[in-house]
Amino acid sequence: GTGKTTVAVSLALSLDGVQFVDCDVEEPNAAIFLRPVIAGEIPVTMPVPEVDESKCSGCRKCAELCAYNALVVIGKRVLVFPHMCHGCGGCTIICPERAITEKPREIGMIEKGMAGPIEFMQGILNVGDPMATPIIKQLRRQLDRSKIVVLDSPPGTSCPVIETVRESDFCILVTEPTPFGLHDLQLAVATVRELHVPFGVIINCAGIGDDSVETYCREERIPLLMKIPWDRRIAEGYSRGEPVVRVMPEIKEQFRKLYAEIVTVVNAAA
Repeated sequence: GTGKTTVAVSLALSLDGVQFVDCDVEEPNAAIFLRPVIAGEIPVTMPVPEVDESKCSGCRKCAELCAYNALVVIGKRVLVFPHMCHGCGGCTIICPERAITEKPREIGMIEKGMAGPIEFMQGILNVGDPMATPIIKQLRRQLDRSKIVVLDSPPGTSCPVIETVRESDFCILVTEPTPFGLHDLQLAVATVRELHVPFGVIINCAGIGDDSVETYCREERIPLLMKIPWDRRIAEGYSRGEPVVRVMPEIKEQFRKLYAEIVTVVNAAA
């Protein structure tokens, strides 16, 4: 609810030649605003172990290796818990009896289509599945580097966020001017700095809260890229699934200038 999708969608609608990718695979919602026509689906799988008990000696090496307890050995029987497996393949490699092979398990899908002139993709994780990162990896393999690619990130600073942000040319951190917003911003700043990705901040709902976010950005020398005002028209449009740039067309030019500033920063760092 901070405004990541609001910013990502508005930026995409303000530019030409855009590929939009919704990487919030646990709860993708950019399609509500962009309203794409979906033309195709790609299932996403990950490898999980399958044990041939006729070959297994019960040595327990696979279970001892697995950091996520996806395998448990009881006597000479190996129990596999597919939803806990991270697909690293280590158990297959370490098994001295070659009793473990891998089989694909479907964890979700990628949908592709067009939202007007915008090429659209989104990942959808199956309900109850915990592994979002493999779907984001598959989404990134579909990126068209000849276009402006806008990635709408999941929230937080966990593995799905890192997989989305890594190797990006620039990261926009969206926050709100409240103590809660500042707290999460500080975590996000630490993450992108660790990833060595250039970044800047957009303040959403500007006009509420306090000036602690602006003070923090000034002290940390973080570029304050833009402010989106606290405006009832935006909230009403959001409730109807209308993007900011359609509710307030005058803000589209600000997003174009924002992109020009980002290009300047990226080119200077190249």
